[in-house]
Amino acid sequence: MAEARSETEPCDLEEGESLAAPTLPKKGEAWLGTCSPSRFQGCWLGPELSESVALVRAHFRPRPDDIILATYTKCGMTWLKALAFAVAGRSRHAVAGDDHPLLTNLPHALVEDLEFPLRYLHPVAELEALPSPRLLCTHLPHQLLPSGVPALGCRVVYLCREPKGVLVSTWHYMNKVYHDSFTEFGRAFELFCEGVSLYGPVWDHYLGYWKQSMAEPSRVLFLKYDEMMADPANHVRMLAEFIGAPFTGGEESSGVVQEIVRLCSFENLKKLPVNSSGVTDPIGGLAIENSVFFRTAKVGDWKNYVTDEMAKKLDRVVEEKLGGCGLTF
Repeated sequence: MAEARSETEPCDLEEGESLAAPTLPKKGEAWLGTCSPSRFQGCWLGPELSESVALVRAHFRPRPDDIILATYTKCGMTWLKALAFAVAGRSRHAVAGDDHPLLTNLPHALVEDLEFPLRYLHPVAELEALPSPRLLCTHLPHQLLPSGVPALGCRVVYLCREPKGVLVSTWHYMNKVYHDSFTEFGRAFELFCEGVSLYGPVWDHYLGYWKQSMAEPSRVLFLKYDEMMADPANHVRMLAEFIGAPFTGGEESSGVVQEIVRLCSFENLKKLPVNSSGVTDPIGGLAIENSVFFRTAKVGDWKNYVTDEMAKKLDRVVEEKLGGCGLTF
């Protein structure tokens, strides 16, 4: 068994090599979605996902006008996909129309993912068929993006969320998707605090995109979920400006911004038949009920699960790991 490693130490493992430690999820726990957790260049992915990521990094050919949506898991990717699709595609799909694709499609079906479905089942070449400009998404940390993405100047929109909210949402999601392998919340909390979570540690994920947004604000737009929920209209304007499709005066006066906010709101999306029923298969062989992607979306819901003592501990860990970089929650 390998010696336990502190999450503050650099990971010098080869790609896909397993890292054994006393705090890893036990057999029968769903926290990482796999019974064989492993590290891929410092990121917890698991063997199947590691293989998919390796294929993306080797074969994906970015284009200068690609727009990539990125989040850590359970940070609002479903909402971000809906907003970005509505904003970027409003010349083709009237947001107030009764035939808008978001009314009959899960947002995940409208924005192609880099590493999902698993690329050893669905070749990376499938992404080549998409017309430019492509709207793509990923949960990959910044250091694992294909090298051409920053080199070509592709624009990246990153959405982060208060870590305690991420913990609770991830716990619910994993237990629903891998319902045969339940993880107790206290156990999930301890693993999360030690950086053991899918695509984690969460603070490394945030830091990668945060630092890049500070260095290249014209290429990486860094957003916060809580702030976006408090003022969605202005964030929609910010998103449109960033991707090169700002709203015209006519669109503003006719209420297009507000209509996008309404169309993509949690309340509206959750009640749609396509999102409240049916299944999707984003992972490859694992059917997921569409309703799992729409739980509560409430800011502060973590308070119903995280004790004061837990909250203080996680806050201390995150503050220490972020190291005074300027990113706060």
